[in-house]
Amino acid sequence: MNVYHHPSEALLLDYSSGALDEGWSIAIATHLALCPTCRQTVRDMEAIGAAFMEHIKPTPLSDDILSIVSTGLSIEPDQHEITVKSKLTRPSPILPEPLRRYVGGDIDQVTWQRLGLGAYQCLIPTSNDQTTVRLLRIPAGKPVPTHSHGGLELTLVLSGAFSDMTGLYGRGDLQEADETLEHQPYASEDEDCVCLAVTDLPLRFSSLAARMVQPFIGI
Repeated sequence: MNVYHHPSEALLLDYSSGALDEGWSIAIATHLALCPTCRQTVRDMEAIGAAFMEHIKPTPLSDDILSIVSTGLSIEPDQHEITVKSKLTRPSPILPEPLRRYVGGDIDQVTWQRLGLGAYQCLIPTSNDQTTVRLLRIPAGKPVPTHSHGGLELTLVLSGAFSDMTGLYGRGDLQEADETLEHQPYASEDEDCVCLAVTDLPLRFSSLAARMVQPFIGI
């Protein structure tokens, strides 16, 4: 598998430093599971960060630091896993870790919500509302309605492929789109395209019909 479209260095740097919101982090971590080039880039960034940390003068800790840390460790982690089902069955695993932990399994465990015109989505819950994370399934040879973006959208291909004026995106490729891009992605003819999509604001659809159903489907 060859990956041709990668996250920006700014996104990878924010991910390596722990500065990304959970939704963006899911997309980047899933891309890293499929892309050895970006895994190496993140390792290099982490090594540079560690080297800088070695030259920082230590700050004395307060006397009550042990109790503060102990309190933090006693908090139960949030649970984001969901159990879902799907009629789409493909060779496993289609969904790499850490995405499978959020979905509760591989692609055959996904319950799809109908969007119309043969398209489906599955919303993935996270611990905050800064971003919306969803799986999208676009039927082979069909387009997504023409749209621009209110904010940032990361789209990571997990199965199949799609294309627009910026190029062809296959498994592992990540498209980073902002308000400057208006496009109409088309799923490739040979199979449905399954993507992980993360947004921080709703899409801006060009057609009236898409805008009318937008409040009901949450995109």
